[in-house]
Amino acid sequence: MARVTIKSIAKDLGISHMTVSRALSNNPNVLKETRDAVQNRARELGYVKNAAAMAMRGDGAKIVGLILPNIVNEFYARFANAMALACDAQPLQLVIHLTNDNLETEEQALERLREIQASCVVMVPAPGQANSKADHQGSMRIIELIRRRDSPTPNPAILVEDSPAIGAAVAHLAKAGHSRIAYIGADKSLSSGRGRLAAFLGAIREVGLEAPGTLIRTGTPSFEMGRKNASDILASGSATALVCGGFEISNGALSAFMDHTGSDGSKPAFVGYGDPSFYKWVNGGVTTIRVPVVHLVECALTLISAPTPLETVLEQSFPAELVLR
Repeated sequence: MARVTIKSIAKDLGISHMTVSRALSNNPNVLKETRDAVQNRARELGYVKNAAAMAMRGDGAKIVGLILPNIVNEFYARFANAMALACDAQPLQLVIHLTNDNLETEEQALERLREIQASCVVMVPAPGQANSKADHQGSMRIIELIRRRDSPTPNPAILVEDSPAIGAAVAHLAKAGHSRIAYIGADKSLSSGRGRLAAFLGAIREVGLEAPGTLIRTGTPSFEMGRKNASDILASGSATALVCGGFEISNGALSAFMDHTGSDGSKPAFVGYGDPSFYKWVNGGVTTIRVPVVHLVECALTLISAPTPLETVLEQSFPAELVLR
């Protein structure tokens, strides 16, 4: 079946395609009878407006991209939901792509967004370096979220300042008498992984403790990675407390903790990362590092709508918060 276009509607009704275009846009200069006839015929034929063409003309809602590793991670799901609601409240059309942290998939997503004339994309960069093609997105504004990609010409970024909350977590555990505090987080391929590990090590030194290598576990973040490393740490009995440095890592590690009971019936202390809804009630409440989702979304919308170039706004950070339960 041939695609229905403005020109095909115009031919069908025996009027100019410009009149059809104006009628579909509710232009008051078109007679009401003509507007009604055009809009009724468009509905009958299943006409769909071309969002990319409208964006090129400056009509309708601007297209905004959101590129995330996944939406299984509750933080990404909450951010996507809040972003969608915020875009609905403005003349913005949100298009979401998922990469599974694959660089090639990310580059394909950017290419598709460029093809539909997206004005801006908010993205969590996949690990690795983008090729030269992905570095040059023309007029499409790129804003990095949570992570930063090393680049000679860095994009503006919306980040979380983890260090104070991680430091508060370590200080809280040390004050409670824990001297062997383990850490599980993302590896150094991610800027967030580097930053959170550095914050943990700095906090350990600040409270006068040592962090043996066996208590530091890093790798590609996932539920399975968190669960396996937490299980190993628990089985060894080498730590009395654990701090997590990632959303999915935290959930995996928590599942291992819930399955484990020491020989004396005790469990090590646990500090998660992120604050899924179930953290409020599981095991009487999970102490965790909460990320300010609402502030991140508000900042993203501000940068998307900013009329000036964003090169002057290279980085905006929002503090995480230690929630004691």
